[in-house]
Amino acid sequence: MSDLTRVNICGINIDKYSFEQVTEAITHHVIRNRKPKYVVTPNAQHIVTLQRDARFREIYRKAFLVVPDGVPLLWAAKLLNTPLSGRVNGTDLFEELCKLSADRGLKVFLLGGRPLAAEKATQILKRKYPNLKIVGAYCPPYGFESDIRELQQINSTIQAAAPDILFVGLGAPKQEYWIYDNYQQLGVPVSIGIGVSFELVAGMVKRAPKLMQKSGLEWFFRLLAEPRRLWQRYFFGNAIFILLVLKQKLSLSGS
Repeated sequence: MSDLTRVNICGINIDKYSFEQVTEAITHHVIRNRKPKYVVTPNAQHIVTLQRDARFREIYRKAFLVVPDGVPLLWAAKLLNTPLSGRVNGTDLFEELCKLSADRGLKVFLLGGRPLAAEKATQILKRKYPNLKIVGAYCPPYGFESDIRELQQINSTIQAAAPDILFVGLGAPKQEYWIYDNYQQLGVPVSIGIGVSFELVAGMVKRAPKLMQKSGLEWFFRLLAEPRRLWQRYFFGNAIFILLVLKQKLSLSGS
């Protein structure tokens, strides 16, 4: 991607494309090019992790698309006088690509999520889009990334299914690590890390109301829903993100 189409936030280049441009770029690549590539969907927590994780940064650097999942990234870009074109939420992206796949005869595979999340999401999506070809849905066991036999079985299953798009819901940065380690061998045209999207579509995790999504408070809704699991991540992570953005703003003001 050209530097003219990217915005730098805390040292990470984010693609400056609208939601529609992103879905079109992905489907165009799947239909026309088909060379294995992957998409990452950063939010504020990703930006913080990327500061200290060199491997994660390298994965980001080589991604086909780096699209802003979190509203705080839009705020940061605006503060830095380099506005983005809008939010590309991972769950919305997942659902829209499933809709487009149904329309265009593309095959998808769902990997990850909590037990039964991918299967429940499959049922819901097939009811919504009857022509959707979901050629596989699998939740690997805990610790699968250290089990060579399990890894080989997952790869064999995906290769046999031959999807056009692979959705991976393992949480960051695990899902990005796994995608990067396997995407070329798998040969899937586009792989995308989408976090908890299977659970959200399946209704296993309640999604924030639209108003909270648009106002950037989806993280607060999730915190209220799962306080024990998420309080440290959001309170400390968001504070660090704000400091990183302010530091970048000050450095630009002084240059």
